[in-house]
Amino acid sequence: MDIGVVLQCDPPSSAVVDLARKAEDLGYSHVWTFDSHVLWQEPFVLYSKILAETSSVVVGPMVTNPGTRDWTVIASQFATLNEMYGNRTVCGIGRGDSALRYIGRKPTTLAELRDCIHEVRALANGGTVRDLRLAWAPDSRLDIWVAAYGPKALALTGEVADGYILQLADPDIAAWMIAAVRSAASDAGRDPMAIKFCVAAPAYVGDDLAHQRDQTRWFGGMVGNHVADIVARYGTDGAVPQALTEYIKARQGYDYAEHGRAGNSHTTFVPDEVVDRFCVLGPVEAHLERLAALRALGVDQFALYLQHDDKEATLEAYGKHVIPAVS
Repeated sequence: MDIGVVLQCDPPSSAVVDLARKAEDLGYSHVWTFDSHVLWQEPFVLYSKILAETSSVVVGPMVTNPGTRDWTVIASQFATLNEMYGNRTVCGIGRGDSALRYIGRKPTTLAELRDCIHEVRALANGGTVRDLRLAWAPDSRLDIWVAAYGPKALALTGEVADGYILQLADPDIAAWMIAAVRSAASDAGRDPMAIKFCVAAPAYVGDDLAHQRDQTRWFGGMVGNHVADIVARYGTDGAVPQALTEYIKARQGYDYAEHGRAGNSHTTFVPDEVVDRFCVLGPVEAHLERLAALRALGVDQFALYLQHDDKEATLEAYGKHVIPAVS
């Protein structure tokens, strides 16, 4: 199993680059970042610096979206980085949440997401679309991984994605989601085992579970935004697992100015049980146990969010104790 890390593009940018460099030194395979260009610094600028100061990690957004950039710009950004640094990028993409909602726009439709994936994939892999081609980047290669929760988004993932990103670490929910993606891939005539699976969630290594929960409760609120959209569309009749929909009944809105922040005042509705299921907390042994359960489901990568008050210690604990045990 690969281990990646998900960083926020908070200033100073040098600190983000330092964490990325340290992650590579510790054996991490991927460095992902949030992509909300108003809430945080512009990630594609940082990618060039990260790639210049590392030699092996794969870099990309978790996740970008079709609404904040022209699709040819997305393809050109990745193709340029690939030409400069040797095909070390990955495109995580979804309909859009904080990047769009914070500037007063709605997430894009699944139809737009599908068309964007088609166009970016073609252009960033040396192909042609709409009579357009990046003639200067014939050797660029880019995988596209889709983040999804709802039934139709999962079906789209199975039909077109190179990889699937599930932003929570509950094995029961992961099993349901992975099965849905694989079923859609099979129905589309694709090899369901060829799709890569990444589980992404906050990880915090230590013994003070109460403190760890408080530092990572924000994540249940972030996931709740997506689940609320699903419930509004499908209700609670089993379209997604009840464990994913039940806890948002107490949800009363969300302030994107606190998005992804420890201590987010709009996530008090998230109970400890959900924090424990969605995140990976506790001593190293608890992390190894959870990752073993996820790997048994076919998860290829665990990407840990480091949005808490002990980033470097957890980064190092994974490098010293977790990565050697799961690689």
